[in-house]
Amino acid sequence: MADEAAAAEAGCKVGYTVTGQWQGGFKADVAVTNLGAAVDGWKLSWEWPSGQQTGNAWNAKITESDDQVTATNVAQNAKIAPQATVKFGFMGTWDHANTAPLSFSLNGVTCVHGGKQLTAMEHTAAMQPGWNLGNTLDSTGPDETSWGNPRITEALLDNVKAQGFKSVRIPVTWSAHLGQGPDYTIEADYLARVKEVVRWALARDLYVMINIHHDSWQWMWKMPTEHDRVLDQFDKMWVQLAGAFTEFGPKLTFESWNEPQFTGSTGKPQEIALNAELNASFHDIVRRSGGNNATRLLVLPTLHTSTDKEYVDPLVEQIRGLNDPNLIATVHSYGYWPFSANVAGGTRYDATVEQHLTDSFDRVYDSFIARGIPVILGEYGLLGFDRHTGTIEQGEKLKFFEYIGYYARTKKITTMLWDNGQHFDRNAFQWKDPELFAHIKSSWTIRSATAYTDQVFTAKPSPITARTIKLNLNGTSFTGLYNGNIALTRDRDYTLNGDQLTLTASALTRLSGSRNYGTNAVLTARFSQGVPWRFYVITYDTPVLSNATGTPEKFEIPTNFRGDQLATMEAKYDDGTFAGPHEWTAFKEYDVAFAPNYTDRLTTLKAEFFKKNLKDDQRVTLTFHFWSGAKVNYYVTKSGSAVTGTTA
Repeated sequence: MADEAAAAEAGCKVGYTVTGQWQGGFKADVAVTNLGAAVDGWKLSWEWPSGQQTGNAWNAKITESDDQVTATNVAQNAKIAPQATVKFGFMGTWDHANTAPLSFSLNGVTCVHGGKQLTAMEHTAAMQPGWNLGNTLDSTGPDETSWGNPRITEALLDNVKAQGFKSVRIPVTWSAHLGQGPDYTIEADYLARVKEVVRWALARDLYVMINIHHDSWQWMWKMPTEHDRVLDQFDKMWVQLAGAFTEFGPKLTFESWNEPQFTGSTGKPQEIALNAELNASFHDIVRRSGGNNATRLLVLPTLHTSTDKEYVDPLVEQIRGLNDPNLIATVHSYGYWPFSANVAGGTRYDATVEQHLTDSFDRVYDSFIARGIPVILGEYGLLGFDRHTGTIEQGEKLKFFEYIGYYARTKKITTMLWDNGQHFDRNAFQWKDPELFAHIKSSWTIRSATAYTDQVFTAKPSPITARTIKLNLNGTSFTGLYNGNIALTRDRDYTLNGDQLTLTASALTRLSGSRNYGTNAVLTARFSQGVPWRFYVITYDTPVLSNATGTPEKFEIPTNFRGDQLATMEAKYDDGTFAGPHEWTAFKEYDVAFAPNYTDRLTTLKAEFFKKNLKDDQRVTLTFHFWSGAKVNYYVTKSGSAVTGTTA
């Protein structure tokens, strides 16, 4: 493997090449080129990123303390004329990894280094797939643990890489670690901590992206009314960051800022112009800082990191105008909003949700990628996941993630999963929803089959009948249906007609057993490739709600779910007008206005439901929609600090 660097205008460059490697040992050659004034006597220093150790050397004397290494000239090569190169080599040992050094310095001067410079397209493709280290260094609190995640460790990054990720986006919020103007000095310890995490990630051969993150809505969004102050603070931060990270090689990219937004503007044209101004200033500062930053890949966002045409087109124009081949565009995608947040009845991954994704990625491809500008999907996921991943029904969210990964791949968009701690457990190093990650990972290379639903409900008071479910084969072939490891028998237990899978009444009767409420069996459909699809055979009866009293801060409805699961809730006054938050729709937001508690058998109406547009002393009819298709009405009246709920 080789680590060869591009030239800089002054200083030095280092070419580091492992010319032989075997279990536990390696041989390395080093070429040092002097790009400055003549040198008479030299020391080349570096740090081992993976705990390697040096052994015998030739054409240099090597000393080592812990991971710090210094190579000193011998008599015959002490002098290095301008533009001249000296070479030496050594034997070394390694254990778990043999990662090239991330930084070299010649007589105290940092050298240009860090690996082969790829084109922007090649670099972006090599970053696929990516992962966000969210809600950690981007915390707005005093410490990276302020938002509930543990302190970042090398073990975390080892495990993230082991999941198959090739890149890590490290969002960083700097506002709590800045001195006052006019200098806006970044706190030295915090900057050192960010550099440490970046170094750890790079040492694992991960591509890394850092940015200015929640500063966007803390102070940067005031730019329309505080233009000069915001620009000055932004510029001085990037001057410091460019200088601090110039030693790192090309696997580190800079993103100017996260989800550009403004308040108090005169409208969208001004906001688009301000985003362009900040992007241009960022580009100029980094490029003028020289060294590795002269050609470092820089990531520029659209306004709101939106995929809408009105925001995409101006960034296309700006990037083309900058005439810099080392620029990447970035957008975010959380899907069609009613589905993503589970509001306005958006419970299902349907044709509208899929078309929204298709249109967004087609627009990004046609506008940027087809013109030679690579794109990073810097964040993707579902908005309801910011609370917990149960806001969207399991099968519906699996279909969303399967498609978004597949379609981004076909459009050559690099994806970076947003993970604020809700996906990968940063203590146990396990996925909290392994089935979800299986679909995400599968989508990086192939398609997996899905189905219209993963739930097969049978009503307890009624005889069991056959159920037909539409499969979404996605180019795969159905190979069998299993109950655990036991294969069900075709034509007896199920039939398949094209994409129509029918479970027979006799099979469902057998699988339902004594018909206790809830899941009686879990079936697995297997296909020619990809992740199997699960069907839950569920016995249910219409849920029963009971009268209740409470307050707007705490109102819980006793609910005997009887095996059913809550999908959504409508709220209307007696005159038919919509009640509660989001007054433009009868269907309220899951887990924001209401939430089921299956363990304690309660349905909670949250404070948000009562404090947003709910009138006093007017009865509200709540209609609870369940996944079985059952609907149950309930009646609520708020009177000052008292809330009464009745079934009739």
